[in-house]
Amino acid sequence: MSICHVNRVFESMMKGWHKHGVSLRAGLAALIALSLVGCASSISVVETWDGNPEGAERAATLKTPGEIRVVRVNDRNMTNFLMDDLALDYALLPGDNEVVFVYKTIWAKTGVVSNGESKVHVIESEPQVARFEALAGETYRFEFDRPTTRQEAERMMPEFSAAIVSSSGRSVASSSVWDPAEGIAASRTPIPEPQPGGASANAGNALEQLKDVWETASDEEKKAFLRWAFE
Repeated sequence: MSICHVNRVFESMMKGWHKHGVSLRAGLAALIALSLVGCASSISVVETWDGNPEGAERAATLKTPGEIRVVRVNDRNMTNFLMDDLALDYALLPGDNEVVFVYKTIWAKTGVVSNGESKVHVIESEPQVARFEALAGETYRFEFDRPTTRQEAERMMPEFSAAIVSSSGRSVASSSVWDPAEGIAASRTPIPEPQPGGASANAGNALEQLKDVWETASDEEKKAFLRWAFE
């Protein structure tokens, strides 16, 4: 949807609102909804890498339902879309992949709702992680038990786990509760044994390595490091 088309729709709607006395707030809400539909329809596959890495043209696809919100892939934070219940496809580079996600269900409240109180119950899992080797051109999907009631969803959450399944129906991974500290330890660059040349040379090498680690660290890893450094 082009900006020119949006402007034409907006002008036409504005004339109608003025003529019939419809509130500006309602009109803006309609325009935003219209824009969101256009934007959502243009989202096909979300790339999980920066730049143009090798293997991108042979990427695998991970299909996610609306209940699953992918928040991180291979230390790269995924975009938080305005509507977080969108069913999206994620392009994965061939090879080892780490996918961090949250499972969420929404249930309407049946009783009387006080003014200002939410009209729904939101049942959400702890962040989950699934690690698997993606094959070039393959399509994967999430598979998990779907509760039929809110009470059942609440009982499931402490032990929730989802499987990653290939197009042939073979399970390639099962998720578990994500521990951010594991990612920090795995991605940290090892510091080599001291080399001859004096304390100043060793300090310089350590400083350069710390700089390299900092540049490649995620926001969560940087925060964890700063908390540790100032404890």
